Amino acid sequence: MASLTRAERQARTRADLLQVAQQRFLADGYTGASLDAIAEAAGYSKGAVYSNFTDKRSLCAAVLDNIHHQKVAEIEAIVATDAPLADRVERINEWLEHTVGDVGWTRLEMEFAAGVWRDEELAAMEIGLRRDMKQQVAAMLQTLATELGVTDERIALAQMSIDDMAELVLSTGIGLGIQRAVDPTVSVAPAVDAVRLVVGMLSMLGGAASGAR
Repeated sequence: MASLTRAERQARTRADLLQVAQQRFLADGYTGASLDAIAEAAGYSKGAVYSNFTDKRSLCAAVLDNIHHQKVAEIEAIVATDAPLADRVERINEWLEHTVGDVGWTRLEMEFAAGVWRDEELAAMEIGLRRDMKQQVAAMLQTLATELGVTDERIALAQMSIDDMAELVLSTGIGLGIQRAVDPTVSVAPAVDAVRLVVGMLSMLGGAASGAR
């Protein structure tokens, strides 16, 4: 087997550190996780951490970015299937049930956001993560709208843009996530209802568009 190049070794080291850091941050929180413990668990020196990340905050920022991409990939995989729309909505609702209020993730987001709001660069990163997620939710809703035959004109008549629908779904999910992180007995039903409302609206607009042809 050919030996790895320096760039390949560095990429592997970074990936290993990110994987372990994600586990430690989710289990112990931002404050509770230490770079020493992360490096040791990953099988590297603390110097390896600083060779790949500026500090603990930049490592946590990378972890949160990684988690966001994982979550979006999960929901995109559901939307992209050829299953009937009703089945996909049900799978999205199941995803919401186990994802909204994921205690480790939500608490880490809250703890990190509370600690970096004075740091303009990291605060901008946190804002960017949310903006990216909203854009991705909007893109998925646009995919559904296209599949249902919803035209831009019909969406305009609804007086609620795809962007507005994405904001409704995302804000409901984030708000419930924070509440469920504090009290896991809080129901995820409003997030489920928000998804059903948006999909129902798109279905209705698609039906109206079909009837108009």
